[in-house]
Amino acid sequence: MSNSISLASLAHLLGISSSTPLVTTDMCRRLRVTFMPMNHDTPRLHCFVSSLMNAFRVLGIQVLGEEEASGPDGRFKPGVVVFAPGTFSDETLAINRVSTLYNNIIVGIHEEQPPLTEASSPQERLDRIVGKLAWEMVHLSIYVTDESWTICTMNGGVVRFEGSCPLPSDVVKTLVPKLTAQVVPPKPSDLDYRPGTFTRALEDMQEIVHDFSACGRLLRSNPFLLTHTSREALEYRSPLYRKIVARYLDQRSGMSYGFFARQLPLEAPPALLMKETGLTLGDNELRTLPVVNMHNRDYVPVEVMNEWFLVEPVPVGVITTRSGCKKTSLDPETDLLALRLEKGIITLMTPPGLPDTTISRPSFDTLTILSHALGNAFIASILRKTRPSWRFPDMLSAKGASMTHWHGYPGKDFIPEGYFVHGSQNPPVSCSTPQSAAYSLLGKIEALEQSLRETREYRGDIHIEPNHGTNIVGTLSLAETAAVVNGS
Repeated sequence: MSNSISLASLAHLLGISSSTPLVTTDMCRRLRVTFMPMNHDTPRLHCFVSSLMNAFRVLGIQVLGEEEASGPDGRFKPGVVVFAPGTFSDETLAINRVSTLYNNIIVGIHEEQPPLTEASSPQERLDRIVGKLAWEMVHLSIYVTDESWTICTMNGGVVRFEGSCPLPSDVVKTLVPKLTAQVVPPKPSDLDYRPGTFTRALEDMQEIVHDFSACGRLLRSNPFLLTHTSREALEYRSPLYRKIVARYLDQRSGMSYGFFARQLPLEAPPALLMKETGLTLGDNELRTLPVVNMHNRDYVPVEVMNEWFLVEPVPVGVITTRSGCKKTSLDPETDLLALRLEKGIITLMTPPGLPDTTISRPSFDTLTILSHALGNAFIASILRKTRPSWRFPDMLSAKGASMTHWHGYPGKDFIPEGYFVHGSQNPPVSCSTPQSAAYSLLGKIEALEQSLRETREYRGDIHIEPNHGTNIVGTLSLAETAAVVNGS
């Protein structure tokens, strides 16, 4: 992963914490875990839990006793990851001991086969995984058998390991990132929320609306674009836990996966080459400063091909799908909304006159979507300075860019001309986490460097998210991208 932009700059640009851990060593250092007592301590479950505890200690992760992990009121302290091995009655569920729904990640450990088969379609797999999470009231499930242990996540991810006991190497590479980066939906209270202010009556919006609809139709039969798991269709232990799931999802009608988005056209000013500015800042300063102020303008230091550039972060705007809509059969009047990112503040605009039954919520992946848009602006700015004959900046200015995310991976033959691949070595986090937003922006600089090294004109990037999915972002339209995905 490139260190081309400092974490301080990422925090300034995206509104994330400057202490967000991006590498597994930092993730381990921050993690605190505890284990609830088992009601039925079978030999297999005992072996797994003991091995997992040992792996955590080998990795330097704090393993807290139940009393140490709890506050005076008996509730788990914020930030502690809670493991719940075995089966629990309603009154002993870990969810009953959290102070808020977002303070603690709860991991269920089940002595059984995962609720899926090799013949399960991606949609069936997702429905069964989410169904189990809702019944057990956990954020993550681990299934243990004599032959293997398997991690299943809220985004439909499945990772299987041979053997019934975890090795530290597997834990640090796969489980630790999932325990560090929690999946939390953006709430209207976290944004500059402006309901009813997004109108699509402008003439130049019609092409964008048509592109969304055409993309949805093309991907209708593609199994990787998972449509919708309705929370009303799930089975719950009681009405109380049904309400808790609804609150956790910020009253969304369910979980849908993947997104379509269109970045609105923008004119990116040329970047400044640091050595031409007359400033005398050294590498260490440029790697720690959030911004450099010059002539009453803020610039972000970005290192590309061992050269420092100063990029002015311009506001970016995106049209995207609302959370929970059926993306393969969009209603443009109700299923699109607008986002804007400026100086770390996200503005959300929803359509006017929505029916009472339509819940317009931003995608779980809102920050990642906007990070991609900002990265496009950065690349256009740097190319205007370094490769003025390359077309990406003018294409972004004229037509904007498209963004497609789905929970699968492109075939080996799938790479459109001028697109560059990155991200496969990143820690496996969900695209709805601060880490994913950071990886998206940093990865774009890696993609740009690939383009410059190979002297191949840049048109876009393919961001691989391990154990999760793929983001395809660039100058192809949504419909053109969908056609390529279907043919891969």
